[in-house]
Amino acid sequence: MSTQRFGLTQQLAHWASGALSQPLPTAAVEQVRNGFIDTVAVMIAGRDQPVVQHLREFVSRRGVQPGPAQILWRESGFAVADAALINATAAHALDYDDVALQGHPSAVLVPALLAEGQRLGSSGAELMRAYQVGYETWAELIGRDSDLHHLKGWHPTAVFGVVAVAAAVVALRRSPSSLAAHAFGLAATQACGLVANFGAMAKPMHAGLAAAHGIEAVDMAEAGLTAAPDALEHHSGFLAALSPAGKVDRERAMPNIDAHPQFLKLGLSIKKYPMCFATHRLIDAALDLAREHDISATDVEALQATIGPAQASMLRNHRPQTGLEAKFSLEFALAAALVARQVGLAQLHDEFVQRAEVQNLLPKVSIEVEDSVNPHEPSLAEADTLEIRLKNGQTFESGRIQHARGTPHAPLREGELRTKFDDCLREGVEGEGDALWSQLQNLH
Repeated sequence: MSTQRFGLTQQLAHWASGALSQPLPTAAVEQVRNGFIDTVAVMIAGRDQPVVQHLREFVSRRGVQPGPAQILWRESGFAVADAALINATAAHALDYDDVALQGHPSAVLVPALLAEGQRLGSSGAELMRAYQVGYETWAELIGRDSDLHHLKGWHPTAVFGVVAVAAAVVALRRSPSSLAAHAFGLAATQACGLVANFGAMAKPMHAGLAAAHGIEAVDMAEAGLTAAPDALEHHSGFLAALSPAGKVDRERAMPNIDAHPQFLKLGLSIKKYPMCFATHRLIDAALDLAREHDISATDVEALQATIGPAQASMLRNHRPQTGLEAKFSLEFALAAALVARQVGLAQLHDEFVQRAEVQNLLPKVSIEVEDSVNPHEPSLAEADTLEIRLKNGQTFESGRIQHARGTPHAPLREGELRTKFDDCLREGVEGEGDALWSQLQNLH
């Protein structure tokens, strides 16, 4: 049936409601599976973080409703939305989760789908196809605006993630399109997440709220709640309200997503470092220069970095004192790379951040903002650069770096995902690795 006479909300609803009748494209299977593997790993690594413990206390105080879902890969009996809230927050707590679409799609989609899938008894193939539905919905919505939502103060993970989860759950439940349209409007009206909260506990909770509210939007629609039939594209609707400069395209018809899936074009970037993605290209550069030229942190006179405006907005903590603050500090990222010759979970602790040799390097970092856009990752500059000047007058330069390692353009080498997986499980709990790796590898 043609959907051209309908607006965007109705077109997306029609497509998502019937999406499970088509399989996940074969070319996408491995990368979607990697998204599930990576998200489960970082969720386990983050499950004992303070934000997760405080959120569990909050859920407990308001009254835990029994249900079929598991939290943190160790406790069962939770309601689906509560499990999604806690698990997605844990997945984003370390800022080690994957990146695409100017946000963190897997940290939102995977916990929501695992919880919903436990309720429905869904197969791995169904979960993976529903994941793609959520991803494509997010891509379709954010791709209509050429301006950067981060610069307006919106965190795309939270604001686009909630509608993406609703679409994925609609697909998994095979909800009728009339119900799906209401679910999208109900999800859109709950969209919120502020860049000002980067470096605070509220930031990882953005993923949790998006996951939970996306599920609840479908529940609400099933209970009879309604929303505007054009909630996404209306001149006072979701896209227009979020748009940084009002230049969003609300009118064009939705393309044939199954014929031209954005996932195959854009993919996922698997993080090598538990830091804001805006730091990753420069961490690569600092580690390379330090190893190649045997640079010691005590020999450094100054560091000059060039980044983009959205990166500068996100990297707001210039003198961090805690591991949470340090995740959004370029100064810390470069200092850690030079002091420890690595930027991993072991460095994102308060004790390391407060070490004298780390703190002494922070004021030596100067940052220049270049107003350019990377065509593959619009929230980043076209390229980052790093210059390290030593006390003896020597200068080392990175050149222009367009792609961080772990992105589709510079993918992880064989074995690196398993190395990260094992590192995450050591941080969370040891003894589960081989069995869980095998289970996730067989997701199909």
